[in-house]
Amino acid sequence: MDKYSFLNAAHTSFFATLYDKYLISPDSVEPSWRAFFQGFDFGQETALEEFSENGPAIEAAMPQSLQKEFKVIKLIDGYRSRGHLFTKTNPVRERRKYSPTLELDNFGLSNEDLNTVFTAGEILGIGAVSLEEIIKHLKSIYCDAIGVEYMYIRKPERVEWIQNWLNVNDNHPRFNADRKKHILKKLNQAVSFESFLHTKYVGQKRFSIEGNESLIPALDAVVERAAEMGVEQFVMGMAHRGRLNVLTNIFGKAAKDIFSEFDGKDYEQEIFDGDVKYHLGWTSERKASNGNKIKMNIAPNPSHLETVGAVVEGIARAKQDAHFPEDFSKVLPIVVHGDAAIAGQGLVYEVVQMANLDGYKTNGTIHIVVNNQIGFTTNYLDARSSTYCTDVAKVTLSPVLHVNADDAEAVVHASLFALEYRMRFNRDVFIDLLGYRKYGHNEGDEPRFTQPKLYKAISKHNNSRDIYAERLLAEGVIEKGFVKELENEYKASLEEELEDSRKEDKTVITPFMADEWSGFASVREWEMMEAVDTTYDKDKLTEIAKVITELPSDKKFLRKVEKLVKDRKKMFFETNKLDWAMGELLAYGTLLQEGFGVRMSGQDVERGTFSHRHAVMKVEESEEEIILLNHLSEEQARFQIYNSLLSEYGVVGFDYGYAMASPKTLTIWEAQFGDFSNGAQIMLDQYISAAEDKWKLQNGLVMLLPHGYEGQGAEHSSARMERYLQLCARDNMYIADVSTPAQMFHILRRQMKVNFRKPLVIFTPKSLLRHPKAVSTIDELANGTFQEVLDDTTADVSKVKSLVFCTGKFYYDLLAEKEEQNRKDVALVRVEQLFPLPTEKITEIIGKYTNADDIVWAQEEPRNMGAWSHIMMHYKDANKLRVASRRFYASPAAGSAVRSKRRHQQVIDYVFDKTKDNMTKR
Repeated sequence: MDKYSFLNAAHTSFFATLYDKYLISPDSVEPSWRAFFQGFDFGQETALEEFSENGPAIEAAMPQSLQKEFKVIKLIDGYRSRGHLFTKTNPVRERRKYSPTLELDNFGLSNEDLNTVFTAGEILGIGAVSLEEIIKHLKSIYCDAIGVEYMYIRKPERVEWIQNWLNVNDNHPRFNADRKKHILKKLNQAVSFESFLHTKYVGQKRFSIEGNESLIPALDAVVERAAEMGVEQFVMGMAHRGRLNVLTNIFGKAAKDIFSEFDGKDYEQEIFDGDVKYHLGWTSERKASNGNKIKMNIAPNPSHLETVGAVVEGIARAKQDAHFPEDFSKVLPIVVHGDAAIAGQGLVYEVVQMANLDGYKTNGTIHIVVNNQIGFTTNYLDARSSTYCTDVAKVTLSPVLHVNADDAEAVVHASLFALEYRMRFNRDVFIDLLGYRKYGHNEGDEPRFTQPKLYKAISKHNNSRDIYAERLLAEGVIEKGFVKELENEYKASLEEELEDSRKEDKTVITPFMADEWSGFASVREWEMMEAVDTTYDKDKLTEIAKVITELPSDKKFLRKVEKLVKDRKKMFFETNKLDWAMGELLAYGTLLQEGFGVRMSGQDVERGTFSHRHAVMKVEESEEEIILLNHLSEEQARFQIYNSLLSEYGVVGFDYGYAMASPKTLTIWEAQFGDFSNGAQIMLDQYISAAEDKWKLQNGLVMLLPHGYEGQGAEHSSARMERYLQLCARDNMYIADVSTPAQMFHILRRQMKVNFRKPLVIFTPKSLLRHPKAVSTIDELANGTFQEVLDDTTADVSKVKSLVFCTGKFYYDLLAEKEEQNRKDVALVRVEQLFPLPTEKITEIIGKYTNADDIVWAQEEPRNMGAWSHIMMHYKDANKLRVASRRFYASPAAGSAVRSKRRHQQVIDYVFDKTKDNMTKR
């Protein structure tokens, strides 16, 4: 009996469905069928029998009609996989040519087959129809105004859902007349707003949305539908292109406020310097058409493109953790990108990689690319090597919809797909809104210098509102004059707002996310210096210590872990010498018990780069994670700690956003080594140091930066404290280099006990983590306070001739030398807080040592690094100090351990002997 006779025993639709399932996911079909289909595919691809035992045999034995069915299925698969390359998605340019094409002969079919009926049509939900009809449907689904990339997704249920969604009405919307008029209304708002600004503020930058106006009805549709699906909060980030339009027509910011910003009025508050109008954030509450109220947040952003994306994800996660821990889908992040930026900025990759990580996921983000096909003056062919600007989406196997921005209904349709996909699968989705930019990079720029041909085409091109209006006119949905009436009505409202704005003398900036910041105050520099009570009841502290020094008895841990926990128990309950880890963990425990959440992330933070923290313990056999700080009490707040992906820029951005939306959570980012933080320099410059001054944004993010010269080379010695100190001004942040566990305990507690928030940068130790002298007592934690300056309590004031100021770990190096030389004439004073610099206390201490005629500033860093230049700028008597430091160097430290040790010792020698000036070349 013929072993392939079974092919005649079943209906072709059975084989067609099974083969289609195999093409989507080979592993989803039974192994014998998988082998059969693999043989058939190979037989299609080669006629060389020596390369395949079954392929040609299967093909020869298969009925001709069934062979053709399989070929039609391959054609359908071709459209699904490659149809996006042959769409009508570019409104102003011819598409590039790709091969192989979707011509019939590429699938073993011909025009003679066009009238043949194939059951493969059932896969598309259209039943058994002719090949001609199948192709018509395929072109409508995959090659019209929307191109879809999704066949790389490895989850068959997602692929099936997408295909079913696309098959409905051939991937075309069925909007009723009212819905169409509403889309036209939003398009009119987008167009009219830009033309109004263009005439009233000639030549002023506004970074208009013209050429991509359909973004407005798209966002509007997402908001309305999301409200129906239970979304309660939106968190959005976008750059400057179209931002003012979105603020007015989606977020409901009063146009008069934007006009005030265009008029360049001064700000209401003296201490606030502000920013350009297209960088400002906004929070509002919008009432959807179904009556649901939605909180709308658009985060402030700098000119540094894509930076806001990481911040948005952090804000969204904070809101999810705080308000909807059981259902993250109720907070929807939307990030609007530019085509050049999403392809060119590496931060996008970092953020995309966070999408499914426990510490950073937000259960899906809708990414919308406002694709101008140009970056400032750079053509897209010079801006990327990938086919599409959105190819980063494939990292997380996210679907991408490429849409012609001139087709407003297609844009809205694609946006609804994106929303429904995100809500169903909790995954990212990308929309590539392919339009153009009507003017240059800004309205005063001349784009024809660099793209004369493109801009000739654009100058003759109708806007999307007028294109859509003509379509609705032809459909009989609207009558002539309808658009003019819409435009006149909208512009009349803008005229009224313009008139109102000119009655006001000052610009008032509305705080971003004011609801999350209720009860917090803005403070000036001198208020930052006020004493804060950070004491904690000793009995309660003991209870916390009991919990964090006792492992579960029913679980087995590594002996090293058991010893570590026993040592911690001993240091608290026997020796009363608490090390750095205990000081830090107890600080977290006390805050948790007081109702403050604690979130820490960064590379290797669970254990700690230097194996000191061990906040997460792993059960030896199962690797179950035990976090003792989450077992303090039933009323405690939550302790979260996450090892991050190997990213600085993205993770700092995320954690900054988290702190922005959760001021009652101590949010900490720790660098693996302090100098690695320079990978996040844009976050430091644009947000951490300047956001309160620019945007009225407080933020309590804590950055822990390991710092100290211990012979580890150029990259693992300095956290580059000079860069942070250079950013300090007025009241923008705290900078500290603390030297004891008690100081660490109190500065972390101070961060949450005040009624304001400032970023806090702490230069943390490495060798001090286990230094026998870097210990504190229980009483110093329970009853102490943070001290900006630590005087030398061992010094006899009357004997001191040299008064040495230093910071951090260098103190212990100097102390060892002082003890070795038995120098009673030297006092070592630690400046623990470098900003705001405690100048009064420094002066007070200098005044105390009346016999000291040698005042020294000592640092282990080179002269052009470290804190010295900061001291010179902020301390009026700095010129009276003798400076002991390394010489001027381009690199923070020598690579040779021998050379590094020699230079270090030279600084120490000069501290104790002014004749040994290491700055003098010998």
